[in-house]
Amino acid sequence: MTPHVSISDLAQHVGQTVTLKGWLYNSRSSGKLRFLLIRDGSGLCQCVVFKKDVSEDTFAAADALTQESSVEVTGTVRAEPRSPGGYELGVSEVQTIHLSHDFPITPKEHGVEFLADRRHLWIRSSRQQAILRVRHTLMKAIHDFFDSRGFLRFDAPIFTPAACEGTSTLFETPYFDEGSAYLTQSGQLYGEAGALAFGKVYVFGPVFRAEKSKTRKHLTEFWMVEPEVAFCDLEQDMDLMEEFLEHLVQTCLRERRPELELLERDIAALEQVQRPFPRIHYDEAVRLLNEELGEPMTWGDDFGAPHETALGNHFAPRPVMIHDWPVEVKAFYFKRTADGKYARGCDVIAPEGFGEIIGGGQREDDYDALLARIEEHKLPREAFDWYLDLRKYGSVPHAGFGLGVERTVAYICGIPHVRETLPFPRMMGRLTP
Repeated sequence: MTPHVSISDLAQHVGQTVTLKGWLYNSRSSGKLRFLLIRDGSGLCQCVVFKKDVSEDTFAAADALTQESSVEVTGTVRAEPRSPGGYELGVSEVQTIHLSHDFPITPKEHGVEFLADRRHLWIRSSRQQAILRVRHTLMKAIHDFFDSRGFLRFDAPIFTPAACEGTSTLFETPYFDEGSAYLTQSGQLYGEAGALAFGKVYVFGPVFRAEKSKTRKHLTEFWMVEPEVAFCDLEQDMDLMEEFLEHLVQTCLRERRPELELLERDIAALEQVQRPFPRIHYDEAVRLLNEELGEPMTWGDDFGAPHETALGNHFAPRPVMIHDWPVEVKAFYFKRTADGKYARGCDVIAPEGFGEIIGGGQREDDYDALLARIEEHKLPREAFDWYLDLRKYGSVPHAGFGLGVERTVAYICGIPHVRETLPFPRMMGRLTP
């Protein structure tokens, strides 16, 4: 029995006879040679079938293989710099497991909707696999960053009794005799409870926004990581944001360079995503937009996509941090400046049009002030009694932020639409497959 090995491990088996189990990604013929490009989930390997070296049955089996047929290929591993991954297999045996017929995604160009309808098959392509490998590395880097800095993972519920950031973008569902429940927009409020129990926590999971938006940056279901830290103000929070984002970008660059090169990402731009990031006040951002960047902006408004793009490109290649926003722009839970004019929040804007990838800031830690904000926003007091309790029993300054995984993957990979950043995207008009 020859050993079954993964394509990613071929370097350890040069000169040995091994078996690969996978699927035919592509093939070509040249006289008495057949070149089978096999994928197994860990990589691609060129398998060379020479007619004089194999039986007639084996050569015929190689000839009969179609795109995405499943197969076992046995042969000798040899170094070949011109082959994908730098190694190839000199084939001695081909065994067909299942012959695929009329695989719908051929090497020709296909429309986005055609591919989206066949997402379960589209994820087999090299481009989609490169993106999802970067996502995997990003997710691991998130855990590693917080684990190495003494944070506790703190899981928040998916079902919540009220909105965190406004009622217009909630998915509502009946919840037994309790009335309505809502799919969470954020785990932040629960993360605050965790921070006042453990000091440093991070919530990491899916969140849901029923926002009726069809832009390239929006999903109805996405993943967000939300650290919360006790005894932390906005400036310390901003330090954590930039350290975190630098770690994510540089880890993906270090561990997924081949994938980023396959995606034709500008590697040099990512290499420059190093601390410190530029930090500007909201007022300065508005001044820049109006006086230098040609994107008119009214003070007190939130930024639109053109504003974010202009600001991001102005400070490229590093992201820019915009802090201290008008209170009308930010959610009820933000700490305010002494004059009551600004919310102590910060958005991190990525360059190249990728927009906001981090939003956060210092939380209101005063009971009376927070109660006033809840009433001002006409939120149901009873749904926030537990949240107010955090300000009654040992309240401290605390801060945190949220980073959207999909937007960050899009930014690191340099891809224009977030629908390619997770296996099965959910958007307006897209609930399948």
